[in-house]
Amino acid sequence: MIRQWPSPAKLNLFLYITGQREDGYHLLQTLFQFLDYGDTLTIDARQDDSIHLLTPVAGVPDEQNLIVRAARLLQQHCERHGLNTAPRGADISIDKRLPMGGGLGGGSSNAATVLVALNELWRCGLSDQQLAELGLVLGADVPVFVLGHAAFAEGIGERLQPANPQEKWYLVAHPGVSIPTPVIFSDAELKRDTPVRPLNVLLQATYANDCEPIARKRFREVEQLVSWLLEYAPSRLTGTGACVFAEFDTETAARQVLNQAPEWIRGFVARGVNVSPLHRIRSGQIEP
Repeated sequence: MIRQWPSPAKLNLFLYITGQREDGYHLLQTLFQFLDYGDTLTIDARQDDSIHLLTPVAGVPDEQNLIVRAARLLQQHCERHGLNTAPRGADISIDKRLPMGGGLGGGSSNAATVLVALNELWRCGLSDQQLAELGLVLGADVPVFVLGHAAFAEGIGERLQPANPQEKWYLVAHPGVSIPTPVIFSDAELKRDTPVRPLNVLLQATYANDCEPIARKRFREVEQLVSWLLEYAPSRLTGTGACVFAEFDTETAARQVLNQAPEWIRGFVARGVNVSPLHRIRSGQIEP
């Protein structure tokens, strides 16, 4: 039985804002790809129904932690639908590598990994599609991690179709500041009228992120980081930030740039992958 489960990062290879609904939500077109890099969750089934987070996060009550919330959500679903999979308890710990609030999807990925892993451990028998619908309650990015394939997302991010962008190498860097998503989406200068385009057109165009000009304007550290990376390779913001990534054809090229990085830049090199490491472990394609 698998004990250690990957919780990979994601990048938004492009992100366009095409409108805004009356309820304030922004309409998007974005391309998600996973990285072969992320957190690792160790999950052991218990002989009772307790959920124990062995690595609590300072300042975050366990019941608000997405890991615990995901476990409880699946517990409640099984109880509501009379799935006889008792006991439904787990000891969960996390080896955290992804920065909080970096635009890499860390919290959503953690929640998705818990749903996928506990569905196996507790033998709930839910399909990935059912788990994805369940996960949407926890956050708009959770379904793409549950489904486990690179995807083009539209609407408010809930309409997904599988995609197969090039699997490049990336230098992902954090500028040392956290960007609250509302800061970007509430800015009056945010571009909200990018024309809606079909995926085949978007894949041929130069990729961009409509949130990036706002992040660069409001956070000097992001501006400095993007400017530095652009000297070496095509680079842009992921999500609403704060992480920035530069794309390369080889691992060696990416590492050469990372080795030259100023001391204030914290970064890592990883490969973009269209099938999530989580799903490759589950299917036995890679060893846990």
